Amino acid sequence: MTGIEIGAACIAILVILIALGMPIGVGMVVVSFAGVFFIRNETVAMRMIGSVANDSLEEYLFAVVPLFVLMGLLVTISGVGKDTFDLFERLLSRVRAGLGIATVFANAVFASITGISIASASVFSRVAVPEMRRHGYSRRFSTGVVAGSSVLGMLIPPSLLMIIYAVLAEESVGRMFLAGVGPGILLALLFSATILILATWRKSSVFERESGDVEMEPEAVLATVAKAIPIVALVTLVLGGLYGGFFNPTEAGAVGALGALVIALVRRSLNPSKLWGLLVETGQVTVSVLFLIMAATFFSRMLAMSGLPNALAQGLLAGGIGPYGFLLIFLVLVIVMGFLIDSISIMLILLPIALPVAREAGFDLIWFGVLTVVAVEIGLLTPPFGLSVYTIKSALNDNTLRVGEIFRGALPFVAAMIVGLAILIAFPEIAVWLARL
Repeated sequence: MTGIEIGAACIAILVILIALGMPIGVGMVVVSFAGVFFIRNETVAMRMIGSVANDSLEEYLFAVVPLFVLMGLLVTISGVGKDTFDLFERLLSRVRAGLGIATVFANAVFASITGISIASASVFSRVAVPEMRRHGYSRRFSTGVVAGSSVLGMLIPPSLLMIIYAVLAEESVGRMFLAGVGPGILLALLFSATILILATWRKSSVFERESGDVEMEPEAVLATVAKAIPIVALVTLVLGGLYGGFFNPTEAGAVGALGALVIALVRRSLNPSKLWGLLVETGQVTVSVLFLIMAATFFSRMLAMSGLPNALAQGLLAGGIGPYGFLLIFLVLVIVMGFLIDSISIMLILLPIALPVAREAGFDLIWFGVLTVVAVEIGLLTPPFGLSVYTIKSALNDNTLRVGEIFRGALPFVAAMIVGLAILIAFPEIAVWLARL
């Protein structure tokens, strides 16, 4: 067999192993080792796995993973998510469907200090859904808004998917974070427009009954201002320091984790047992992510050795489909794979194959990364996998709420994300202008 044939066989075998239930990291290591063994020999395979483990994990940059994960967990336990929602609820109390829009923007702010979509879905399903239901919103709309807006967690920095993409593409994590700001704001605006359109032309899909305005009494104004202080302080500390050039991503993660710890201690929401649990969970998430990065690096080097990515680049770009034909095929494939497997797995499987083609096509890899993350996040809202949807179902613990009802509620936001993808393709500057500063 030629190297290209071995590379293609390895991809097919990896997909089969994942379908059979093998963890993707283990599957990648096994398949990559076998691929190098057949392309070269056992000695090269053994040496390569050792060098990959060393090269891919020794970077100072990877300290950003546990720091941002810890910050997100501390922010979640300290109640900042509820305060963020309360703040936007007050600000948008007189806007039609204002609670839905408040959920979107609260999720956007919460995303900027956690970076994990599932955390957003879990927090706001408990905070926003009961409040929207109390004010006459339908259950399908309430859960759909939370599911849809939760995807902002992986786009607006800090973002775990952005970190993984930056490593695989050998791009700057800081630039990837900056590139997520414009698209994140774009999606938040598209989600808000979707809510306003539904509330104006399909009222029955939003409201079960109309409710009166929420009054802004002086005491409520003061309470809202008090709740905004830690939120604004933490966002300014992390993102202001990062974008202002005072911190690199790892330092921003450390400062953010410290700030979140102070908030949790001041609010007395943390005790020694909870802190130990958060540290253990941070370690588990970090080890999982770093092992996946190592496995993906090994897989990428095996494919490069096989020559398959270069052959695909030449075949696709020299044919009739052209660069944007390849881009369309790639994004459709990402969205379809999102029906079945999780976000990180999709990126780890496809990017080692797609990135060489994207480079050959002349695409800006920062822009390509933003498109990839948006397309991947659509999978959080689509059946049958829909991880955000199942997170909401689990968090609400309502036996009368069916998963299909949440999926239907999230459908308008899937459409909004597809529109967002089209806008980002047509106007790449939305994603790259800030990263180029």
